[in-house]
Amino acid sequence: MSATTALPTPSGPYLDKGQLPADFYAYEELLPGGEREKIESVRAFLRTQAAPIVDDYWARAEFPFQLVEGFGKLGLLDWADPDSGKSHPSNLFAGFIALELGHTDASMATFYGVHSGLAMGTILTCGSDEQKRRWLPAMSRLEKIGAFALTEPHGGSDVAGGLQTTARRDGDTWVLDGAKRWIGNATFADLVVVWARDVETGHVLGFVVEKDTPGFTATKIENKMALRIVQNADIVLDGCRVPEANRLQNANSFKDTAEILRRTRSGVAWQAVGVMFGAYEIALQYAKEREQFGRPIGGFQLVQDLLVRMLGNATASCGMVTRLAQLQDAGVYRDEQSALAKAFCTVRMRENVGWARELLAGNGIVLDYKIGRFVADAEALYSYEGTREIQTLIVGRAVTGGLSAFVR
Repeated sequence: MSATTALPTPSGPYLDKGQLPADFYAYEELLPGGEREKIESVRAFLRTQAAPIVDDYWARAEFPFQLVEGFGKLGLLDWADPDSGKSHPSNLFAGFIALELGHTDASMATFYGVHSGLAMGTILTCGSDEQKRRWLPAMSRLEKIGAFALTEPHGGSDVAGGLQTTARRDGDTWVLDGAKRWIGNATFADLVVVWARDVETGHVLGFVVEKDTPGFTATKIENKMALRIVQNADIVLDGCRVPEANRLQNANSFKDTAEILRRTRSGVAWQAVGVMFGAYEIALQYAKEREQFGRPIGGFQLVQDLLVRMLGNATASCGMVTRLAQLQDAGVYRDEQSALAKAFCTVRMRENVGWARELLAGNGIVLDYKIGRFVADAEALYSYEGTREIQTLIVGRAVTGGLSAFVR
C-alpha cells in the first residue's frame, strides 16, 4: 500500500458529522464525497420522518404510505429510468442505503428492497427495452410500487424444483393459476412480478401482473410477530389472464430467477448490519443514561462487555459486506460469497439484538424503547431470501469442490 493512500479514520470530525457511532472503522468513508452526502440526506429523512412514526405503525401492523413520496424525492432510483442518462450507482453505495434503512426500521428496508431489488431488479435484468421504458420510469420515482411473487404456500427453499403456479399460453395472453405466499408489498403494489411454470415446456417464466387484473387476489397475512409494517400477502391466481406483452422477455428459466436472488441476497446482509448498528446504538445510549447503584450502567464491566461484543459483531459484518460490494463492483463475486454474507451477518444480528435486549432488561420488551421491535424483526431477516441452512449448503458445496449436500 502506498504511503500516500488516504485511509478512513473513526476519530475526530468523523463522528462530528452525525454519522453512525457503530461504524467504528469508518467504512462509510470509503464512499466518494457525493455518495456520502446522499447517504446523509437519506439518514436525515429517516431520522426526522420515519423514526418518529414507525413504532406506532409497527404496533398497528399498518404501512405509513405518507413516507413513499419522500422516498421518491430522495432520487435514489432515478438511474433506473432508461432515459435518465444516469449511471448505475455502486454496490457499495446501494449497500449503505440498505444499512441506513435497516438502522431505522427493518420493515422499511424490506419494503424498499422488495420494490427496488426484487421487482425493479427483475425488470432491469429480464425485461425487454420496451418493458423497461414502460414500467421503470414510474417505479424509479416510486409512483408505482413493485412486488415479487415467487414463494408458494408449500414451496420455499425447494421452489426451484417444485414451482406449482402454472402459465398456459392462450393466443396473445397467458393464463396464470396457482398461489403465492409471503409476498411483500403485494396488498398495494401496482406491479407484481409473478413466476410460473409453463405447462407446455416446463420452463419457469416471469410475468408482470398489473394491479386489479381479474383473477388476481392479494389478502394480507395477519398476526405477524415480525416486520409488521410490511404488508405481506397470500396471492391467489385463478384464471388470471396476462398479455404476452407482460411476459418478461428475458426470463426463460429458474436460472434467471436465481440470478435476481443472488443479487438481492447481499442486500439482506446489509440490512442485517443496519439492524445491528441500530440495536447497538440504542443500547449504547441507554447504557449512558440508565443509572443503577448511583451511576450509569455503562460504567459496569459486564455492560461494557455486551457493548463490545455487539460492536465487534457489527464491525466484522460490515467489513464482510463492504468487501462483498467491492467484489460485486469489480464483477468478480460468486454466489457462495453472497450466501456466506447472508448467513453470517444474520446470525450475528440475532446475537446483537438479543444482547441489546438483555442490556435494557425489562425495558427491552417495551416498544417504547424500540429494541423489542428490532428483536422481532430480526427473526424475519434471519429466514427470508434463503435460510441459514440453505446458505450454508451453497457455501459448503463451493468449498468442497462441488460436493452437494442438497437433498433431491
